[in-house]
Amino acid sequence: MCGIAGIISCTQKYTAQHLQQMTDALVHRGPDGEGFWMDENEGIYLGHRRLSIIDLSEKGKQPMHFLERFVIIHNGEIYNYKELKLVLESKGYQFQSQTDTEVIVAAYDHWGADCLQQFEGMFAFAIWDRTEKTLFLARDRMGEKPLYYYTDFNTGAFLFASELKAFWSIDLPRQVSEDMMIAYLGLGISVHPNNGSRTFYKGYAQLKPGHYVILKGSEYTIDHQVSYWNCPSTYGSDYTDNEAIDLFQQLFRQSISNRLRSDVQIGSSLSGGLDSSSVVAMIKEQSANHSNYSYHSFTAVFPGFEKNEHEGADRVVKKFGLTQHLVSPNQNDFASFLPNLIKIHEEPISSASVYAQYCVFAEAKKQGIKVLLDGQGADELLGGYSKYRVWWLQELLAGGKVSAYRTEKKAFGSQAEPLNWGVKNYMAAFFPEWASKKLSEVTYNKIVNSTDLSPEFIQAYLSPEIVEKPVIRNLNDLLHHNSFTAGLNELLRYADRNSMANSCEVRLPFLYHPLIEFIFGLPSRFKLRDGYTKWLLRKSMEALLPKEIVFNKEKVGFEPPQFLWMQHKQVIEQIEAGKENLIRAGVLSKSVRAKKNQPHSSYAAEGKDWRYLSAGLLL
Repeated sequence: MCGIAGIISCTQKYTAQHLQQMTDALVHRGPDGEGFWMDENEGIYLGHRRLSIIDLSEKGKQPMHFLERFVIIHNGEIYNYKELKLVLESKGYQFQSQTDTEVIVAAYDHWGADCLQQFEGMFAFAIWDRTEKTLFLARDRMGEKPLYYYTDFNTGAFLFASELKAFWSIDLPRQVSEDMMIAYLGLGISVHPNNGSRTFYKGYAQLKPGHYVILKGSEYTIDHQVSYWNCPSTYGSDYTDNEAIDLFQQLFRQSISNRLRSDVQIGSSLSGGLDSSSVVAMIKEQSANHSNYSYHSFTAVFPGFEKNEHEGADRVVKKFGLTQHLVSPNQNDFASFLPNLIKIHEEPISSASVYAQYCVFAEAKKQGIKVLLDGQGADELLGGYSKYRVWWLQELLAGGKVSAYRTEKKAFGSQAEPLNWGVKNYMAAFFPEWASKKLSEVTYNKIVNSTDLSPEFIQAYLSPEIVEKPVIRNLNDLLHHNSFTAGLNELLRYADRNSMANSCEVRLPFLYHPLIEFIFGLPSRFKLRDGYTKWLLRKSMEALLPKEIVFNKEKVGFEPPQFLWMQHKQVIEQIEAGKENLIRAGVLSKSVRAKKNQPHSSYAAEGKDWRYLSAGLLL
């Protein structure tokens, strides 16, 4: 796990000093070392910051050379590198290190771009071919590791890096995209809902998850990103309950085993909910084969807060004999650290939950744990959010399964959170295209009828792409959209920035691509059933975890007492300053000054003051 940066320049504008500044801006991602390689005749500069996880020796240093032809810089982990190494050795390849990075470049030499089909892991890497004068850039299937790029059209230079702050360190422009600002302030979304290459800033793009590019020629620009993986959203073969449970357990177990490969100690994030507890349970089941797992868990707790998950975490700690580390973020620390948190993330953040996650990784760093396993991704893949209930009911109705619809509706109705069901849901079940159009209209009207956003700003910059909603015909369609287009990608960005800001690596077992493909090949009844979300995960874990965790119907998000924190004097001042920044920029109407601040929870439907706080601090 590291930070990478590179420049391809046909002029003298960019030099080795610029590369040094870019990697210096990424030192938090790799405090264990730095490395550079350049060919000034070709105008190619590659830089690397190292966080040593696999092969801690000097042989693991990057940029890494292979066959006197290739130079690679890599950020991430290829979890199946040992198996691939054996395959490549059987074909005559020889290796000088025990790293996964050397396996990547050997695989590229052997398979070309098709090497990406062989990799299981999280990665963003660049390979310079000194013979062909080409640059191969690739990013993992789910986008766990970031890769941004910028084209200087004045000079024809192409630059890339793990974080945007690397570009800003050499004084490249930093101007917010107006349509993205509208999307965030009006809708609360900080990632583009329909274009995975977009960022919050003009001129900067990102390589989309599951894509690669090969750059060649005198002008290195990305005209087309090539997709190498696209998980289908349609159902595959059906299974009996026992078959599905058995296959899920096998795949989940393999994913955990792969992610316990490390030459440093590994711990676990533990919220006390089902997802992170399931990860711990599976680790414990096979930890005898992985001596590097440290049995240390890290949990954010909020004494006196109704959403505090300390009790659930305690159950798991006691059951599996973990060493528990608790961190209790408070109002004062939050208020003081918030400006720095915004700088770490570079783009707007959704709530104070991001700070709580940051504190978990900070505690891991304090305890000397470089790698944490975490349960992120299960909600999007397996239907863990309460909003998915209505889509499952609509699917049953549209499929003519009226009896099952009535049974499930009754089961969902017994939950503490009310089931929001009405005439529009009946319409959406049978007319999904109509529902998509109506939701797009509602989204558009929500923005244009805003009394806070400047009408002139909306008129000038509102983009149709921002309000366009996908056609959802069944639950799987929505899960696919939230997993691959809009939803999980934002959470993965938070996880990457929070972990790497603390020089810590986060590994996500639910994002094992064979497991993902299996889940999306299953009918919806394996995800929601009998009044439960994530049915398959619950049934797979019921023999390993306390029933209070497995069959808890109340969905508790990773949530701090944001309502209280937003009443802190310093935070109120920051909100007011944020409003002023946005008014001066012509984004908000002047009338916003007269509106009283309204604190709200992390998952409030209308969190306007938080958005003004986050966006205002960015400006």
